[in-house]
Amino acid sequence: MNSKNDGMTLIVKTITRLTVVLIILYALYITFHGHLTPGGGFAGGVILALSFVHIVIAFGKDFAVKNFTGIVASILESVGALVFLSIAILGFIRGAFFKNFLAKGLPFDLFSGGIILPSNLAIMLKVGFGMFSAFLCLIFFVTKEREK
Repeated sequence: MNSKNDGMTLIVKTITRLTVVLIILYALYITFHGHLTPGGGFAGGVILALSFVHIVIAFGKDFAVKNFTGIVASILESVGALVFLSIAILGFIRGAFFKNFLAKGLPFDLFSGGIILPSNLAIMLKVGFGMFSAFLCLIFFVTKEREK
């Protein structure tokens, strides 16, 4: 199949290019403000994964296979897990598992949560790329079933 005809129409592809950046920014906003408002790493990760799913739907499966390999998603998911575990272990070195080792700011400031913000960012990576990896697996499964 010709790559120009894969996915949806030119209008959908153009709008997708514009909106994906906004969706990723919204995922970061939800993650960064998770200790002040409802949200956090899990919600931000789901929104991040949704932005990648949006790209796959608009541009087609072949575009996703070419540009978003499962290895990259797996590495970024593992980085999120390692960062989260490192935060826990650094707290353990300071006296207790997940003990806050970062300075607390003024209440209701963006950087007032100590280790909550880095934990939320690590969870966002873990959840976002984990869900996107699951979505890629589903794409491959459905494709292989249709080829039979």
